[in-house]
Amino acid sequence: MKTLLCFLAFLSLAAAAEIEPQPFLVASQRLIEATSFLGTPFSDDEIITLKAAIAQNDAAAVEKAQAVLDAHALFHVTITPEQRVKVERGSAKAVLDESGWRQYLVRVDNEAGVTAKLAASSPQAKIMYVPGSPPVMPHSQPKDPGEPALAARWLDMQMFEAPPVQPTLSGLSLEYRIIQLYSRDAGKRDATFSFDTGQGTQDLGFRNEVSVLFDCQPAREVKLAITDENGQPCIAELLIKDKAGRVYPSQIKRHAPDFFFHPQIYRGDGESLKLPDGEYDVVFRRGPESLPESRKISISGQNTTLKFQVKRWIDPSLRGWWSGDHHIHAAGCAHYSVPTQGVHAPDMARHCMGEDLKIGANLTWGPCFDYQKQFFTGTEDKESRHPFLLRYDVEVSGFGSHKSGHLCLLKLKEQMYPGGDSTAHWPTLCLNTLKWAKKQGALTGPAHSGWGLQPIASNDPNFKEPYRGPGKYASATDELPNYIIPPFNGIGACEYIVDVTHMVPGPAGKPVPAVDFMSMVDTPHTWELNIWYHTLNAGFRTRISGETDFPCIYGERVGLGRAYVKIDGRLNYDAWCEGIRAGRAYVSEGKSHLIDFKANDLELGVNGSELKLAKPASVKLTVQAAALLDTQPRPDIQTAPVDRKPFWDIERARIGSSRQVPVELLVNGVSVQTQNITADGSARDLSFDVPVEKSCWLALRIRASSHTNPIFVIVNEQPIREKRSLEWCLKSVDQCWSQKEALIDPTEHADAVAAYEHARRVYRERLAE
Repeated sequence: MKTLLCFLAFLSLAAAAEIEPQPFLVASQRLIEATSFLGTPFSDDEIITLKAAIAQNDAAAVEKAQAVLDAHALFHVTITPEQRVKVERGSAKAVLDESGWRQYLVRVDNEAGVTAKLAASSPQAKIMYVPGSPPVMPHSQPKDPGEPALAARWLDMQMFEAPPVQPTLSGLSLEYRIIQLYSRDAGKRDATFSFDTGQGTQDLGFRNEVSVLFDCQPAREVKLAITDENGQPCIAELLIKDKAGRVYPSQIKRHAPDFFFHPQIYRGDGESLKLPDGEYDVVFRRGPESLPESRKISISGQNTTLKFQVKRWIDPSLRGWWSGDHHIHAAGCAHYSVPTQGVHAPDMARHCMGEDLKIGANLTWGPCFDYQKQFFTGTEDKESRHPFLLRYDVEVSGFGSHKSGHLCLLKLKEQMYPGGDSTAHWPTLCLNTLKWAKKQGALTGPAHSGWGLQPIASNDPNFKEPYRGPGKYASATDELPNYIIPPFNGIGACEYIVDVTHMVPGPAGKPVPAVDFMSMVDTPHTWELNIWYHTLNAGFRTRISGETDFPCIYGERVGLGRAYVKIDGRLNYDAWCEGIRAGRAYVSEGKSHLIDFKANDLELGVNGSELKLAKPASVKLTVQAAALLDTQPRPDIQTAPVDRKPFWDIERARIGSSRQVPVELLVNGVSVQTQNITADGSARDLSFDVPVEKSCWLALRIRASSHTNPIFVIVNEQPIREKRSLEWCLKSVDQCWSQKEALIDPTEHADAVAAYEHARRVYRERLAE
């Protein structure tokens, strides 16, 4: 035995002698820096040894450094001259932290001089869910997640490839890489690891696999005391990172109510979270009306309670304006379909509360429809906690008339179109769906209005292409209103140009508008607003509401698009919807507000928002305006094309490098007066005097941030009619028909022909007026 040990020592010395000291020891210095940055530095004695070896810079120094590094190597990888990669267990003790990250070294003997990336994989590190949606077909089922079982996927890992280390192997005969490992659990856990430097480089048999049994140390249970601005218990957002920027808890190891597709979590007063001892950066906030708080925290045996209190810059609800998002989803898009088909009401309610979003319309749609439909009740969900109200309704998307434009159907009494129990039997003409919904008294409007309405020239090569991301439309205009006929080739407010002209039977048989509102904030603002301005100029009175389409267009959080509705008395879902129908609302991304808009003391949304004048006169408009901008500009948002996210953001309204934004007065969609305000969070009372010569609609906006509904000023009983807008609408009907006719089921073709011809007739008649 003694002879064998001496022989092994001789081999180690011989190997050290073959290693070039200077590059190896420079790389050792980088390891000192990287492990310190990642939060698990070498011991003081080890650092002294390593630095002495670096200073010595010879073969003996390599041997000393190697002894220190090998003690931290969990894996020993060998790349053969044929570039076959095999792995053995290293000498480091296998210990991990529950809900936390640890770093280990990977020793790499690189006999082939490979300079590719070294990749690691483990079955236990697979994601804990099947992301996305099952096929959007009636009674479809999610796919099998495969092996191992989801519950056995306890590990997360990543190779550290950021400075100061290089992202790839150096080609040196010996070097060390850093692997980061995260444990979801406490206790004994086993995982199998393999390594490669590209496809097909794994060694044969079991030489490219090694099994490691870990002792996962329990994390601290950190108690939370979270209160609102009044000291009352609440739910709020926490974004937790370590100094290496790693998110806690690991996103790929999350199940609801924590969503894997965004970094933050939502926790309430008296709840807790698990963190290993260490230093963390925490950002605390509760929606866009709050002021984010950033702090550094230290978790140890002496500090296991964290206290946070919300700080606001504004609270529109104190003046009776209640926030809501009429378009969020519990299934599809970024959600998973396994282990459950989407998430459930308690999860969505928690996210709404954490974003201080008072109304959440949880819309069941194509993905997981047959599972999610069971939660519809026709009233507020039992998870609602006043004033945070959640209700299930429907988006016609992935089925039925969706190819002519998705529809939001709110305040339904029945969610299933007659004639079936799933999605295959729904109408393919939006108007037929709207007629059914309107008989129930539903609130209806197109979703994500701008899709298909990009204002680009007909000779643009991308004119016929649906929206595929930013930067595709060089010829697009930012003008509002503009008179370009868009392609009408998407899933936004396309058939709206037809349906807005229709009156259909309501609950008591009395004719009501087929469309109540247009959705704003989640598509480019010029695409959304232009068609709305033109139909208002044609004499129609469609209102607007704000939406996010979470987690499809935006997965960051619910409530990125909001409608603030004025409610008299106690807030409830139906009253909020009726406020949208009445136009007693403004839309916003939450960073600017246009509160209590009035014309000659007529409140927005009261008496049909109609102000009557016997003859031309001056009208006085008043509003309380407030906005909040960061002190430093964000050029990446401020100067971004309108079709790049975020589509609505107060940064887009910033004037130069100042902190000012313009509040614009619109007459029939044209900006005629502007008053600048400082976006420092302060509320300011503004007034405008505008001469009104003929019937028109008036509104205020902070461009791409907030917009009021209109007040209609009727002079001498004359209707609102703008010739160029009516001509635009008439041409748009034909363009829409050219795109949508082929998508209508033959059984509804006659209905569609009649619906479109009705729209043409209405626009022609109004042109004649």
